Amino acid sequence: MISLDDAVIARLESHGERFEILVDPDIVEKVHSGEVKDIREFLAAEEVFRDAKKGDRASEESVKKVFATEDINEIALHIILKGEVQLTTEQRRKMQEEKKRKIIAEIARNAIDPQTKAPHPPQRIEAAMEEARVHIDPFKPAEQQVQKVLDALRPIIPIRFEKIRVAVRLSGENYGKVYGDLVAYGQIMKEEWQKDGSWVGIVEIPAGVQIEFFDHLNKKTKGDVETKLLNS
Repeated sequence: MISLDDAVIARLESHGERFEILVDPDIVEKVHSGEVKDIREFLAAEEVFRDAKKGDRASEESVKKVFATEDINEIALHIILKGEVQLTTEQRRKMQEEKKRKIIAEIARNAIDPQTKAPHPPQRIEAAMEEARVHIDPFKPAEQQVQKVLDALRPIIPIRFEKIRVAVRLSGENYGKVYGDLVAYGQIMKEEWQKDGSWVGIVEIPAGVQIEFFDHLNKKTKGDVETKLLNS
């Protein structure tokens, strides 16, 4: 269980009554994404309150009537999913900023300017988000907000998600050094060994990481690599 100092109030109003729990604010997103289904250890008290600040408990009758169960875990999940979490201004700002960073990183990794075929720097994406006045939900997983943000950015900057294919040639020695990196960056669509002992493959990667991808291969192989951007 968490301390009262670290907990916030999650509240649900139903059937003319109010139900509150004291919960760790950091677990809310994981509940919404389905990542966590047992949150008892993230509660400050295994109680349902009518007024958590005063310590007034909700009656057993009203709890059973609204939630049809006495299981505190099921009740807490319901309150978090259907109710609202009372964050301080600073907590909300911190959570929104963290979510914003994740969204920007995801867009920068996958998006390009379709006119120039060049990736968008994170700073440009952030500036466009500010111009579009994009609202970030502090509780909704970042990946579930990416498409909404992308739609808001399109009137501001030319942008779309795209994958590119890169032909890569490596020596047998360097193949062992960077094969894991190739898989980490994308998907190997085709590969074969040449008679001279070199490895040739076609790797599909998110368009936004192409510069990073080329730089990484050059650094890892000390320049002993051949790459060619293929037409889609």
